[in-house]
Amino acid sequence: MFNQISSMLLDKTAAWTIRRGLRGAIAVLISCGVSLGGPAGIAGAPKKPPKKDKIKFEMVRSAAAENGNCLAGAHAEVKVISLGPVEEMTVEAEGLPPNTEFDFFVIQVPNAPFGLAWYQGDVETNDEGEAHQRFVGRFNIETFIVAQPPAGQPAPVVHNTPPFPDASANPATEPIHTYHLGLWFNSPQDAQAAGCPATTTRFNGDHTAGIQVLSTRNFPQLEGPLKQLVP
Repeated sequence: MFNQISSMLLDKTAAWTIRRGLRGAIAVLISCGVSLGGPAGIAGAPKKPPKKDKIKFEMVRSAAAENGNCLAGAHAEVKVISLGPVEEMTVEAEGLPPNTEFDFFVIQVPNAPFGLAWYQGDVETNDEGEAHQRFVGRFNIETFIVAQPPAGQPAPVVHNTPPFPDASANPATEPIHTYHLGLWFNSPQDAQAAGCPATTTRFNGDHTAGIQVLSTRNFPQLEGPLKQLVP
């Protein structure tokens, strides 16, 4: 009887020792980056960017304003916070002409010719040349514009006055990310009154805007600030 009990205890001790050894071996494998289902990481596989649900950055004087030798003190601070389904963007600008309207765009590249662009909304300064605006939309690493082929789908022509009338059909493009921001004078007259060139551009509701005032050209062309937000 004693021998039988001793044998059972030895068997249990051996099984416990084996299980403990297996747990230790698994822990070592995991610490080395290996999972039981295969390698935890494969060389060359794309890495997901780390999550980041809020960002803050500066907009600086545009190339057009700098070349026009105007608005030397113009700049803006932008904050973007992820709310889950959408983002909230706040823009605080200063050093701009007082009581003046501007047009705010999300754009592909910060300098002319700007690539694809989305008209986000308007910004208006107070008596001190300062402005505050809040936008709600999709302002993160997934922000993009797409025009599914084929091209040539009909589009309404609402503003048909030269030099920049509406197009009557669309081009085709696969998804293109738009991570930069730009701010334009609402009119060439406002730009001229501020000592800037009186060039007419497309960047307002009826395509009669002035030059770009602020942009995110302080970021690389393919690394616009909106790319930093990964909700």
